[in-house]
Amino acid sequence: MRLLIVGTLKGQLTSATKMAMDRGAAVTHAETIDQALAVMRGRGADLMMVEVALDIGDLVSRLELEHIHVPIVACGIENNARAAVDAIHAGAKEYIPLPPDPELIAAVLAAVTDDSRDLIYRDDATAQVIKLATQIATSDASVLITGESGTGKEVLARYVHTRSNRSKKPFICVNCAAIPENLLESELFGHEKGAFTGAIARRIGKFEEATGGTLLLDEISEMDVRLQAKLLRAIQERVIDRVGGTRPVPVDIRIIATSNRNLAEAARAGTFREDLLFRLNVVNLKLPPLRERPADVIELAQFFAKKYSEANGVALRPFSAEARRALSVHRWPGNVRELENTIHRAVLLATGTDIGVDGILTPDGARLDQARSGPAAYAAQAAEQVTRTLVGRTVADVERDLILETLKHCLGNRTHAANILGISIRTLRNKLNEYTAGGVPVPPPGGGEVRGAA
Repeated sequence: MRLLIVGTLKGQLTSATKMAMDRGAAVTHAETIDQALAVMRGRGADLMMVEVALDIGDLVSRLELEHIHVPIVACGIENNARAAVDAIHAGAKEYIPLPPDPELIAAVLAAVTDDSRDLIYRDDATAQVIKLATQIATSDASVLITGESGTGKEVLARYVHTRSNRSKKPFICVNCAAIPENLLESELFGHEKGAFTGAIARRIGKFEEATGGTLLLDEISEMDVRLQAKLLRAIQERVIDRVGGTRPVPVDIRIIATSNRNLAEAARAGTFREDLLFRLNVVNLKLPPLRERPADVIELAQFFAKKYSEANGVALRPFSAEARRALSVHRWPGNVRELENTIHRAVLLATGTDIGVDGILTPDGARLDQARSGPAAYAAQAAEQVTRTLVGRTVADVERDLILETLKHCLGNRTHAANILGISIRTLRNKLNEYTAGGVPVPPPGGGEVRGAA
């Protein structure tokens, strides 16, 4: 984690610097706001700790003007409530009194940067993914991590990075879905002064920030197809062009990408470049949804219960047998993210010696074991998922897949497949001949049929 400390409180900030470095942070120091902005345009930082005597409001405004996003923690030599309130109102996330307490520094670094995420698992399905991730971590191969939203794709990406030969170098994450399309190119590749309105100084992009380390392209399926072409060149050539730049800039990074969509389907639909998919998908780590790794549910629930008990200063309570059963049978459509929020609520609402089923509630206040999580709800979720996979595809593509999957189900028997599909055997054979001519593999005739065309 990269920490930028801004201010002139030498003694106190030196102590904070040492504490942060002891926690594994790479620390840079700037005395003024102008110096801090120069650092952010260059090497960048994951967190800024700023002396409260500086104009934090001005710093926040100037960062926003240059589209630089970084959390800010204010700090001051006195535990002054007015200064803390003013700093928070100006845009700081936290206020730390100086000289700092080591545990407070550690807690703020973890809370603000969310850099304390652990890999918690027990299920064999997860263990298989982790085994593959460990096996390929030391290589420089590009990795594509796929899975539903909330399954822990970014956590797995960090796991790969920390076990790679690049672990001492930066891990830079770019959420492709959260940055407007017209700003994403500058965010990735940087820009020169005057390249566009608002480009008041040269700014280094995430590719250059990540040099020597790992660049995570989170939810890459949301990236505009035109920008994908520039990304492909950057991956292939290991050079980037800053917006408004006149010469290529070499970079040395490992790419990890995540997606909650089927990128092969997106490539067929024309919304994702197939050649980029091939470049990214050297290794595919597919995280199963939480409902398919039930042994992880209780393990994660116990981890979150401990985490939020400590965070809220309450006693750690065990789960009752009924509560464990309710957690185990729930379908968790929101995956680990939903489970974490549920356990956080349970820790706050529990009143007895254990966490009972009465305290495990959905966001609308219903008991988890009485929420819609049975077969009917699961069927509705499955139907919704199927509908999402169809959007963006052509009718011809959907028809082809339906015909071929039905044919596989019938073990190649054309007559049975035609009956299920509700079309004539002649129509079916004409379709199969088209697919064969187009290079699409077609199951051979089976089930006692006379072998002929298609």
